[in-house]
Amino acid sequence: MGAVSLVDVSKRFTLRVGGEVTLIEALAHVSFTVDDGEIVALIGPSGCGKTTALRIAMGLETANGGRVTVDGREVRGCGHDRGMVFQHAELLPWLTAAQNVMFGLEMKGIRGAALRETAQRYLDLVGLSESGARRPHQLSGGMKQRVGIARALAIDPKVLLMDEPFGALDAQTRETMQGELLDIHARTGKTILFVTHDLDEAVLIADRIVVLREGVVQEIMEVPLPRPRGDLGAVRGTKVFADTRYRVWQALHGTRH
Repeated sequence: MGAVSLVDVSKRFTLRVGGEVTLIEALAHVSFTVDDGEIVALIGPSGCGKTTALRIAMGLETANGGRVTVDGREVRGCGHDRGMVFQHAELLPWLTAAQNVMFGLEMKGIRGAALRETAQRYLDLVGLSESGARRPHQLSGGMKQRVGIARALAIDPKVLLMDEPFGALDAQTRETMQGELLDIHARTGKTILFVTHDLDEAVLIADRIVVLREGVVQEIMEVPLPRPRGDLGAVRGTKVFADTRYRVWQALHGTRH
């Protein structure tokens, strides 16, 4: 059993239009695991169920069938064993960067010097040592995402869940953040499950890729790139990267045999 395990998970939504009720199946008997310390990418077209699967793992949605466990314990709502990073950082605008990181710690019951020291330690980890006193409107998009990552990590979760965390950033900032995420993973060893639309990002970051189409797992494939991955620009130029990216593309388009 992995650090995160989805077994036969299904999710249906009810859509009401003009008095008619339609059931939409977002996920159909989805099963996969994320091993301890592993990075797994969920990739697929819009509406394929990626974010729904992530939200079920976080406890923000309830599955209609199947079972989700984290470290062997069944998910029955949100918990401190999981940290979530959203596409937009969703920082509280009236709080400083440090206070935003402290928010989750306070919910966990941490107070006093330990609260401040822990928040600073995770701001240091994401490269924001000198930015704790800034409010969100004083931060760039990349800096806001760093605060969001620090906030999620500060509660020391077993698993980090990330929903297109770099999707709203410009290309250059996105590439920088991809490298920084790999560096954070190397230093913390956290288990990471992340959603992305970006084939390059999935191959650059993940150990394995779960390809979803129309709520169904099409394929789960290994990424045969060694760690540490070093210069991601150089990695993009390798044959292994190109071949793996093409295999993912084939799976997404249903052309793999």
